[in-house]
Formats: sequence, C-alpha cells, structure tokens
Amino acid sequence: MRLDQRSTRGPLPPQPFFSTPQQRLALARQRYFEDGVRPSGLVSESVIQSWSRCVHGHRDPVERIAFNPVTPSRIHSALSRSQVLLQAAATDLVQLEDTLAGTACTAILTDHQGVVVHATRSAADHGEVLLPLARRVGVSLDEEHIGTGAPGVTLRTEQPCLVLGGEHFFGNLQQLHCAAAPIRDVHGRLAAVLDLTSEGRPFGFDAAAVVALYATTIENQLLRAQSSEHLVVHLQTSPALLGTPMEGLAGLDASGRIAWLNNVAARLLGVTQGEAGLHADDVFGIALNRLALLTRASDAALHRLPNGLNVWIAARMQAPDGAGPLVQLRAPARVEPARIPVAEPVAATLRDNDRHLIVQTLQACAGNVSKAARKLGVSRGLIYRHLKQAKAEPADV
Repeated sequence: MRLDQRSTRGPLPPQPFFSTPQQRLALARQRYFEDGVRPSGLVSESVIQSWSRCVHGHRDPVERIAFNPVTPSRIHSALSRSQVLLQAAATDLVQLEDTLAGTACTAILTDHQGVVVHATRSAADHGEVLLPLARRVGVSLDEEHIGTGAPGVTLRTEQPCLVLGGEHFFGNLQQLHCAAAPIRDVHGRLAAVLDLTSEGRPFGFDAAAVVALYATTIENQLLRAQSSEHLVVHLQTSPALLGTPMEGLAGLDASGRIAWLNNVAARLLGVTQGEAGLHADDVFGIALNRLALLTRASDAALHRLPNGLNVWIAARMQAPDGAGPLVQLRAPARVEPARIPVAEPVAATLRDNDRHLIVQTLQACAGNVSKAARKLGVSRGLIYRHLKQAKAEPADV
C-alpha cells in the first residue's frame, strides 16, 4: 500500500514518551515511513511536506545520495548569472566566514536553482565526509537532487528553513544539520539561498537567526547593486538602525514610482512587496523633488508617514556607472529631528536632480572635473556624460 494512501487511516495511537530530539525524530520517521501516518507536531510542516514530495517522486530513504556537480555548461551559466550577487555579497561572506571560524559550520551560497556558487571553509578539519563534497562550486543542493534539506526546502518554498539530522529524507545525510534563508532581487524573485551546514554535531548557536541576518544583509546589498539610476530611500523608526540589516529600503524610479521595497520597508509603510502602482507621494507622503533633496544631506530626517508612523528617513542616488552612491549617508550624531528640506525649484526628475548636484559641485570646484569627481566619489566619465546630456561643458559651469 502506498504511504499517502495509508496516511488516511484513523487517529494516531497514544504517543510513547520521548525525552530527546533523537527519540522525537525516530518516532516521526517511524510514523511517516513505516506507519504511513503524518507526524504532525513531531517535525515542522515544511519538513513533512518535503518528505511527501520526495515520496511522490518515488524516492527511497535508503538511497545513498552523492553530491555530484551539474554539467560544466550549467556551472558556467550559474557563475555568470551570479556575478552581481557575488560582488554584492563579497564583504559579507568574508565577515560570515570570520564569524563561523570557531565553529564546525560552512556557509554555502547557491543561485536561484540551487547550484553552489560560493562556500566558506571551516577553520579546522572536524572529520567531515559529506560537507567537503556538498560545498563544492557546481553541486546542486535542490530537493530533486538531495531530498529534504534546508537549501532545497527554501528553494521550493522561498521561506527560511531549518533541517536537523534525522529530518533529512535520505538516511546517509542524517549527519548534516542545516539552516537556510532566501535572498530576493529587485523584482521580488528568489535570487539565491544562503545556508549554514555542519556535519556530525548540532548547532551550538541559533543558526536560523544568524543565516537570516546575513541573508538580509546580502539581499540589501544586492538590491542596491541592481538599482542603477534609482533613488534609494532608507527608513527606520530609530536612526541607529539605518545602515544595518534592520533598515528599510525602497527604490524609486525617475517618475517617483516605487520600483522595489525590502521586507522591512514594506512592513513600515504598511504595503505589500511587489504591489504595483505605488508612488512616493502616496506611500511616503513626500513629493519626489523633496525626497531627491535628501541626497544632499548627510543626516537622516524625522518624518511622519501617511500611516501615522514617525520614521527617520534618508536617501541617496545610485550612480549610473556603478561607481556607487553620489552621497554617503550617516545617522545623525544627536537624535534630534532634522527637517526634510523645503522643496525649492529643482529638476523634476531624478536624472535632472543628479545633474544639478554635479553642476553645483563643479561650481564649488571652479570647474575642475577631477576635483569634483573625487568630492562626489564618482568617475570623471560620469560627470562628462551628465554634462554632455545637458549640452554643457565644464567651462560653461
């Protein structure tokens, strides 16, 4: 009789006493794989659903799973598509490796299809057998290849997941403990999965919280990296949280339409991520030209949103040539409300406001393009392109 057919039998018999996680997992596996009964309450719903998908895929828990790389062409494609992601995540992945240096954990970054594109290394050899194979670039960690595992479940559900030991579908993977979290792009689509895995020993810390923190940080970096010519708005209820993984971020296009929001910004603004047609005036209660003026300020300003929430808000313009923001932001040294600048006659679009800032800086630098570029932190080519578009020359400034 098929397992999914047997699961329709009557109520569960009384649960035997169990006092350890190992006993609980053993009972869950017995209930599901031998008795055909859904082990609700013994393991998470995401694990049960993954087990069910594996069973319906005609997989057998006694299969021995090997971590084999995908084809060379697919590896090349995965690495090529992930260049922006890897550049955005580079600093945080180094920091994460340092964070994990005293543990037996490895951090693994996969693309949106589950192919490993980066992995950290343990500081010492802890006798792992599976982990050195699993963390190789090009190995697929999706559910189809390795069954129930945190990366595969997160790829499938786009939600954080924790899979510990015996919760893995296949028996030979039950030495692994893993925690994964999703990373999304400016379109709201799954871009990558960040995973922490240890072999042979349980996590000695809250791995789910750590991986979620770093996944959020990398996601914020990716959103900014993909936001060429967007006005990026930063907001939080405390200025101390600006510039941290807990800040809200929103990208506005040249018409003032909200191109993307991170999860924190969506919650603060009371809107849904990916909701179409949102405009800065409606969501922030600030006209586009006033938001653009914030790029000239080094301090965050206190502002009341249309929903009544008081937040600290700041903004920066992303340079079109990828050189970074035109203005670096910092939280105010003193927690005192800074007024959002009163709208003065400024350009109607973000592109024009960007050009206006460059012209002002050139004036302050007596027309010296090199000096202005250094002051703004951008390339000279960017300044020349803006001036060319405005049909102006440095000498005319």
